[in-house]
Amino acid sequence: MLSYPIELTPDSNGTLLVTFPDVPEAITVGENEDDAEVQALDALEAALEIYFSEKRLIPLPSKAKRGQRVVTLPALVTSKVLLANEMLQQNVRKAELARRLKVNQVQVDRLLNFRHSSRIEMVESAFAVLGRRLEVRLV
Repeated sequence: MLSYPIELTPDSNGTLLVTFPDVPEAITVGENEDDAEVQALDALEAALEIYFSEKRLIPLPSKAKRGQRVVTLPALVTSKVLLANEMLQQNVRKAELARRLKVNQVQVDRLLNFRHSSRIEMVESAFAVLGRRLEVRLV
């Protein structure tokens, strides 16, 4: 799973400004630390969608400093981020991935939508046609 470090900065109105050193486009606010983390996940996912729509590699998280809070992407979203980056690195467009998977391009659009609940088996198939394998580990 991908865990992105966050910075919480007290704002003048009593809220917390949330920023991501690795993803400068992801900015949000929270009423308190718990709310800030909830808002941060939404802001991070929205910013990562911008990277993909602009066909830019999605930055992977840097290592958090000791005691620094992080926002961890869910496993399915993590796999989609890695898939999006792999497609960009291999210069494989959505239409080409759909052709290789023998599915409609709408299915690939959903597969690459971070907010869509895709089946993990479909993500695995996408990696397979790209010559890669998705692994899940318990730590």
